[in-house]
This record gives sequence, structure tokens and C-alpha cells, in this order.
Amino acid sequence: MATLFISDLHLDDERPAILELFSSFVRRETSGADTLYILGDLFEAWVGDDDDSSLADRVRSIVHQAADQTPVFFMHGNRDFLIGERFARETGAQLLEDPTVTELYGTPVLLMHGDTLCTDDHEYQAYRKTVRDPAWQKQMLARPLEERRRIARQYRADSEAHTSAKAEAIMDVNPDAVSEAFRQHDVKLMIHGHTHRPGVHDLRIGGRAAQRVVLGDWYERGSVLRVDDSGFRLETLSPD
Repeated sequence: MATLFISDLHLDDERPAILELFSSFVRRETSGADTLYILGDLFEAWVGDDDDSSLADRVRSIVHQAADQTPVFFMHGNRDFLIGERFARETGAQLLEDPTVTELYGTPVLLMHGDTLCTDDHEYQAYRKTVRDPAWQKQMLARPLEERRRIARQYRADSEAHTSAKAEAIMDVNPDAVSEAFRQHDVKLMIHGHTHRPGVHDLRIGGRAAQRVVLGDWYERGSVLRVDDSGFRLETLSPD
């Protein structure tokens, strides 16, 4: 049995094939897994746990199906930071702090969404500080649901415009931030998403070997990391 990691599915109505791929993945994989970790950005946008859209209901059902089979842990991303306790109760998923250190088959591992490592993107870090403020979130969730949907659509359009104008390097992780995270948490393995640059990076931190595993996004195909007592494998999933 293995522990599964996914992130950056960015589920929305515009990519139904990816929603079906996620559903198929849960049906095929979770009954034989030790644990499923979702490290943020399950949704393209989440406007609150009272979302009654067909997409929200479908994803709740899929996550609930997974949680019936194996423990499911969810970490907030930069698109679904408004997911709260109600979503957790309705799906059976357990909310996970970012960052979190857990032990996998005897190895301490640092889990993150990954956006806090992108410290060269000063504009984004300022935005993140604002939207993660509990007071800001309380004010946002007090707005009518339809208004929140309009705001989310505008944020999405603004984000796409700003992203297209930024240099690629700015949106990737900062090496010093990565090194500091390894040192602060005293681990030799880190797993995160966010950057949409899947891969395994071999590093040396404080004179010892370390590895940073980056999960891929699910825009056109799926990405899953399988970890067991023999090691890990980063795999790509294709839509049927």
C-alpha cells in the first residue's frame, strides 16, 4: 500500500474531463491507499462552504467517497483558502496546516502547498497576506453567495492577466526560501505543489543530502506522487 499526494487540480466547469479523471482516480486508487493528501488548489476557486453549485456538490461527493476508503488530508492552496470546517465535515477530509511535518514510513517529510516559497513574487505575497487574514475572510464570507462568485471571477481574470505579465523565474520557488524551510523543520524530504513544475530536485542543505518533490497540476492530465516503504514515484495520469 502507498500514500498518495495530489495538488493543483483546479477543478472547474470548463474542464469536465479532469473532473472525471479525479473521480476515476478516487474509484481506482483510494481503496488500496494508506492515505490521500490533497496539497491545495483542489478547486480553481472556492467562494465558501455554502457553495451550492453542481460542481461543488460533485467534488464533495468524490472527496467523501475517498474518505470512506482511506484517511484524506486537505491543505489550503491559493485558490481554495476559504475551505472551512463545514467542507471538512461534509466530506470527511481532515484540514491540514501549511506547513506540516509528518512521518512517512519512518521518514520525516515537510508538506506544503508551495506558494510561501515563491518569495520573489512580492505582489503575490502581499495578496496572500491579505486573503489569509481571518478578518478579511470573515468579511468576504459575509457577502451574498452570488456576489462572492462575481468577485472570484474577477480575481481569476486579474490573476491570469498578472501571471502572463510576470517572468517565469519570479513565480518559481526561491532557493533561499527552500533552504530555510528545510533547516527550520529539520527534514531531508519536502513535498509541495503550486508551481506546476513537477519534478524531483536533489539538494544539499547544511552539508547533507535532501530532496524536494514538486507535484504537477491537473490542467490537461493528472499528477500523483506514490510513496511507500520502498521510495516514491511521481506519475502522470491521462484522461480516459
